[in-house]
Amino acid sequence: MEYEAVIGLEVHAQLKTESKIFCGCSTRFGESPNRNTCPVCTGMPGVLPVLNRRVVDFAIKAALATNCTIQRRNVFARKNYYYPDLPKGYQISQYELPIATGGYVEIVVGGERKRIGITRIHMEEDAGKLVHEGEFEKAHHSLVDFNRAAVPLLEIVSEPDIRSPEEGGAYLRMLRDILVYLDICDGNMEEGSFRCDANVSVRPKGAKEFGTKTELKNMNSFRNVERALEYEIQRQIQVLREGGTVVQETRLFDANTGRTVSMRTKEEAHDYRYFPDPDLVPLEIDDEWVERVRKTLPELPLEKIDRFQKEYSLPLYDCQILCSSKNLADFFEEAVKLHPNPKGISNWIMAEVLRELNREKVDISETKLKPAHVASIVKLIDEGTISGKIGKSVFEEVYRTGESPEKIVEERGLVQVSDEAALEEIARKVLENHPKEVESYKKGKTGVIGFFVGQVMKETKGKANPKLVNEILRRLLSS
Repeated sequence: MEYEAVIGLEVHAQLKTESKIFCGCSTRFGESPNRNTCPVCTGMPGVLPVLNRRVVDFAIKAALATNCTIQRRNVFARKNYYYPDLPKGYQISQYELPIATGGYVEIVVGGERKRIGITRIHMEEDAGKLVHEGEFEKAHHSLVDFNRAAVPLLEIVSEPDIRSPEEGGAYLRMLRDILVYLDICDGNMEEGSFRCDANVSVRPKGAKEFGTKTELKNMNSFRNVERALEYEIQRQIQVLREGGTVVQETRLFDANTGRTVSMRTKEEAHDYRYFPDPDLVPLEIDDEWVERVRKTLPELPLEKIDRFQKEYSLPLYDCQILCSSKNLADFFEEAVKLHPNPKGISNWIMAEVLRELNREKVDISETKLKPAHVASIVKLIDEGTISGKIGKSVFEEVYRTGESPEKIVEERGLVQVSDEAALEEIARKVLENHPKEVESYKKGKTGVIGFFVGQVMKETKGKANPKLVNEILRRLLSS
């Protein structure tokens, strides 16, 4: 029997507000433990929460960008459960009346587009953080840091429309890109500002009923989400094929082994005893508020991908890479304005620029590199002033120092040699010094031409015009 996966994802996205959702404490990440706290966010008796209007603006933005219906009447609810890092003993969230419902995110997988439905988006506060490390771990103690308590969150719940780990990864990346484009979340999974839980089940292909689902937690990267989904799908299929029964439970993903392990069984849903928070009045959102936020929406990732394909005649793959970051997309467009060779600049960004960004794990805005630098290097290569090989060495120095490519080329004497007579003389010597290779070429092994080009480049210290060298060598060899 063939099986198919049914996957739904729940994302918690921390919002980029300067203060928390119900008090004025800072949301800054990395402060010393319990520095960003006050009686309100630590749940002291007699305090009252006050809603941060900026959180609502950001939630409306996310709802509009994901094609949701915005609920005009919102109610905050208390979600009651005990955990050491939840200071009030309940979490202020939304339940029956969330801010948005019934939207979708469009993804591209294998060149095909698919819509992943969104069930709901709601606003809530984050919990604190338990710290288990150092001497306290040996003594079986944990410490609580309440800095994160009451940092504003959006919980975004998808429909069970995802059918593969690849689709799950594409959905998460697109959702993250949307939130980052909106400038409402930094999307940093390692710091926990973009977190994901997955609900996974399998069923026979063609069946309408869902199978028993498991909940997956502890996935801190897109790649780990895909790995966890892949393992869990295969585990459930194996259980069913062996005549077993999938147990409803919560499982943790172990990135070291690539396996999911049981955390706790979940025979029935928790009774969180939701009820409207008596300290917060219902929130009314009128049309004027929604339209004011709508006017601030930027061009979104998929819209930008479509425009890049049409305007710059780039392949879908290039557009997806360039538009995966708004800063990278803006960088590309600025460079193309300065030197209108979209494909050449795209190639340079995807190869040289992204290699450095990935190595240093930084955004392009955090480097000394400017659009004019890349535009200049591509222009120098297109005009034959320098070779592609020289361009790479120039780029390394530009990236490190921020100097202009033209200045580096001039100071280091890197102008490409395009003197045909001089290059022909060097080419003749190379052929004379390698008679066996010349004979191989004449017997049909034309690939040896690359060897000859390499020798000429070596003689000229990489300055020879490779296209011209190729033409000269073929002419000499054919004669």
